[in-house]
Amino acid sequence: MLTMRFLTFSTNHIIFSSIFPHFNHRKLMYTTELFGVFVVPGVDASPALASTTLINNKYFKITAFTKPTSHNGVNLRSEKALKPYRCSADANSDFFSVTSSNKSDVDYLGQSTRGDLNVKSEHLEAFGFDGHAALEGPIEEVARSEARQAEDLLKDLGIPSPSSSRNSPRGIFCSRTLNLRSISAIGYDMDYTLIHYNVMAWEGRAYDYCMENLRNMGFPVDGLAFDPNLVIRGLVIDKENGNLVKADRFGYIKRAMHGTKMLSTRAVSEMYGRELVDLRKESRWEFLNTLFSVSEAVAYMQMVDRLDDGTIPADLGPLDYKGLYKAVGKALFWAHVEGRLKSEIMSKPELFVEPDPELPLALLDQKEAGKKLLLITNSDYHYTDKMMRHSFNRFLPNDMSWRDLFDIVIVSARKPEFFQTSHPMYEVVTDEGLMRPCFKAQTGGLYSGGSAQMVENSLNIHGDEILYVGDHIYTDVSQSKVHLRWRTALICRELEEEYNALIGNRSYRESLVELINQKEVVGDLFNQLRLALQRRSKDRPAQTLAATNMNDEDLTDSMQKLLIVMQRLDNKIAPMLEADGELFNSRWGFLSRAGLWDKSHLMRQIEKYADIYTSRVSNFLDYTPFMYFRSQEQNLAHDSYTHYCSQINNEHSS
Repeated sequence: MLTMRFLTFSTNHIIFSSIFPHFNHRKLMYTTELFGVFVVPGVDASPALASTTLINNKYFKITAFTKPTSHNGVNLRSEKALKPYRCSADANSDFFSVTSSNKSDVDYLGQSTRGDLNVKSEHLEAFGFDGHAALEGPIEEVARSEARQAEDLLKDLGIPSPSSSRNSPRGIFCSRTLNLRSISAIGYDMDYTLIHYNVMAWEGRAYDYCMENLRNMGFPVDGLAFDPNLVIRGLVIDKENGNLVKADRFGYIKRAMHGTKMLSTRAVSEMYGRELVDLRKESRWEFLNTLFSVSEAVAYMQMVDRLDDGTIPADLGPLDYKGLYKAVGKALFWAHVEGRLKSEIMSKPELFVEPDPELPLALLDQKEAGKKLLLITNSDYHYTDKMMRHSFNRFLPNDMSWRDLFDIVIVSARKPEFFQTSHPMYEVVTDEGLMRPCFKAQTGGLYSGGSAQMVENSLNIHGDEILYVGDHIYTDVSQSKVHLRWRTALICRELEEEYNALIGNRSYRESLVELINQKEVVGDLFNQLRLALQRRSKDRPAQTLAATNMNDEDLTDSMQKLLIVMQRLDNKIAPMLEADGELFNSRWGFLSRAGLWDKSHLMRQIEKYADIYTSRVSNFLDYTPFMYFRSQEQNLAHDSYTHYCSQINNEHSS
């Protein structure tokens, strides 16, 4: 028999306890979100009220019961510890109220309280406390005690806490505070967001079709092969010089590659020392926003080599690097337009799509929490339906279809214009894709085209009530935020590999930082001695009396020794800096960094436009649809008080 327990502690939270043994915690979370209860096998109890429910296509008997004495070390003997309560479908509405839009306020972090859950005042006494007596004492002590109990119970239930999830490769990272409870609708992109492709397979075939088209155009492509390690997301193509560059958050270029050959630090400085990457100059710079850019960038850089070595036939006309970029772009464009690539993927999706069984359950949690779910993709209807059926239907319970998850589906959306301007909307009315004009989207509808404003008007949901999730920084994240003030989430699958690489690289970086710190100390002394020598040459006293009294021989000998040490340190540090990040990519280093400490241009774009970012949509499963994401402290160059505080603490401890 399966029995149900309710545990109530001295807060206004109702905590349901116990889990299925040997039951995957992610599936458990789905079950609890779906039915609002936890169920426990084989617990002795006195049944009070029983009901039956369906879990994973099997019926189980759920019973409420009188209080037990203990559970997993938690003392339940007190009258307040447990009170029998009937589980019913409308339990939430009986005992809790949800803050509506018209009654919402703004909290101390500036976030809307829309969607927050409140305990109805008339039921506080029924749960064994009046809201004050059970919480006596300073709130700091009460909160500390409750936090410990919450951590213990999460551990007993086998559910990871948000903090442990955040400190993992599959964490959700917050740039701007976001109250997920206040979100009324969540829109999703499809490709590389809900559907993750095997990059080697998908982009490899796109590259093959691109090369075939280039060959038909007369370009020499024999001997070339797809190399996904040649580029990473976030690089920028310099179409004037045939280069691929990596810039820091300010636009200064830190690494560069001409064709497929990396440029030296000196060459980068000579070429770009007076230039900044400016993505607004689209005629010159092309930002690699997404994994879809990989095949194009690889093909272009390889063809730059062919242009440089003179193997491109003269009858193709005079070509510069810009003209070559247009030719490669045209070849890849026709690879998509011809339809052969997508037809191949649709015929054998298992070769190209990496399934994620947890993803549909994460969306199901969101839907059952009252969120309107939207699918907004640039892909056409037939391709969308095929990919979604393959990736979703087999992982959904009770014969659900992927269409059952979404309130509105929009294909051929024409993003980014979808967020910028208004286009006609058509309803897809048959499985063959036949359409008819319409002016307003209805719940459960499937549409082509239209605009974001049409979606807002149809749902009567606007602006920051909508969260949009996508993988393309410009098309998905930037434009939905700039034009509509939607909240945004970026999906970047490479984060998992980068996170692990950063951990694996930790000792290497510590050694490198130690060398840099040693050079800084040695350099400080050298600079002071150099200044003392300079003042001495002008018959002026040095900085201190002791420095003034140094004899000339000691001064010059010390400077010579220090200079040799610094030169040897430079010889050691330079190659180590060059190799930093090789665990992620041997050419470009880490995705999010440019240099040892600075952020990459990609990371700056993410922080600017994405409120949260993560590696995959299914990561929401560990956070629940009610998560309050808080941004972390951002350290500034003048935050020296942290060093001061650590010194004070060390002095006190000693």
